[in-house]
Amino acid sequence: MNPTSLRKLPAVLVVDDEVRSQEALRRTLEEDFEVFCASGAAEGIDVLEREMATAAIRIVLCDQRMPGTTGVAFLKEVRQRWPDVVRIILSGYTDAEDIISGVNEAGIWQYLLKPWQPEQLLLTLQRAAELWRLQQENQRLSLDLRTAEPVLRKRVDAKQDKVKSSFGLGSFIRAPNSPLNVLCALIERIAPYDLSVMVTGESGTGKEMVARAIHYESRRASRPFITENCGALPDTLLESELFGYKRGAFTGAVDDRVGLFQQADGGTLFLDEIGETSPAFQVKLLRVLQEGEFRPLGSNRVVSCDVRIIAATNRDLEDDVRTGRFREDLYYRLATIPLHVPPLRERPMDLPLLARHLLKTSCQSLDKAIDGFAEEVLQSIAAYPWPGNVRELQNEILRLVALADVPLLGSDLLAPRILQYHARRQTTEQEALAAANLSGGLKERMERLEMHVVREAMLRHRGNKSRAARELGLSRVGLRGKLARYGLESDE
Repeated sequence: MNPTSLRKLPAVLVVDDEVRSQEALRRTLEEDFEVFCASGAAEGIDVLEREMATAAIRIVLCDQRMPGTTGVAFLKEVRQRWPDVVRIILSGYTDAEDIISGVNEAGIWQYLLKPWQPEQLLLTLQRAAELWRLQQENQRLSLDLRTAEPVLRKRVDAKQDKVKSSFGLGSFIRAPNSPLNVLCALIERIAPYDLSVMVTGESGTGKEMVARAIHYESRRASRPFITENCGALPDTLLESELFGYKRGAFTGAVDDRVGLFQQADGGTLFLDEIGETSPAFQVKLLRVLQEGEFRPLGSNRVVSCDVRIIAATNRDLEDDVRTGRFREDLYYRLATIPLHVPPLRERPMDLPLLARHLLKTSCQSLDKAIDGFAEEVLQSIAAYPWPGNVRELQNEILRLVALADVPLLGSDLLAPRILQYHARRQTTEQEALAAANLSGGLKERMERLEMHVVREAMLRHRGNKSRAARELGLSRVGLRGKLARYGLESDE
């Protein structure tokens, strides 16, 4: 038995009114195809109706000139009834124009001119069979996708909800009366709009967390969120990182590099420490923001990008604008929406919740089981001003978990600076209470209280006169006068 006869061959229908032509086509194709023949259009329709259910005729090869009809008219009917069949027509030079005019109407895939060459004919039909297979596979995949779409959509929605809860507004740990509530309300209002945002705040307050929340609460949430620390790179490296470069643009550029603006296309680019950039670089960044396009280093091609910019800094950029260190036009371009992240010392109500949350994540990170904090630890955490903000608190709790060998974290593991600050503050509070109870006139007693308030503010701000003065509602000169008056200069 011929092994070829065991395989399932693709079926082709040959429609030609000349018997000799049918036989020639059959002999050429029968090694690679199961061949059906018909002598005219009516017989061809009968063969298709009879054989289509079992043979799955994939290709119809039809002569143009036949009695009673043309090949184009016949293939037009085939297209209407069996649209998946690949339609090929044979013609002489004289009627090629008639076929071309009917190609779109009849959906003819290919036409061959007579006299045909066996090799060309066979190759054409092999490609037609492959086209039929790809069409069927495409239809099957489309059906599978339509069937699976509700399930996939549920999975995508669930994943987006999880990402949003991890990085959106749900990621902010805060008390009901926290100053962060105002910030979160602003984020929720501005996130849907493609406006540039400037996030200000001290180091460690969570400016990148705010930027992520804006991104994941926006319509760009499914697109990239890219970050770059502008203060960590010199101008030349920062420019190549943001805009990319072509091979050979400079020494060491051995390959093309796609810049962060292109990587963030359709999404959000977070530029941290924007206040550390030089005026020269600020000019280049301003042009990108104004025009929405840039040129990679070493390239003559202009690249367009659709990116939302969120910038952050711990500097006073308004003061830098006044002194000429930061470009005024760039500042107003970046600070369409200004947001300020309050320091941790202004959020004492958040400390217990935040400490417990960080304890949980630290335990997961270090794979340790800790039940919680002793009460004196929470008191010391609440008393300390946390100049390093959330980052300092996170590192302290991570250290506590790493050192702990008991299920309850005690004050013996706390850093000495935290314990000492708590002890000094308790002493100051006791002194203030004693001063209020001393005998003497009202003025004398008020001065004693004022002295303790000023001392406590200086202690809380670790000797920073500007911050202490701002908290007390004094000018820096006024604070220095009170420090001198009460002999507190040496206590700084």
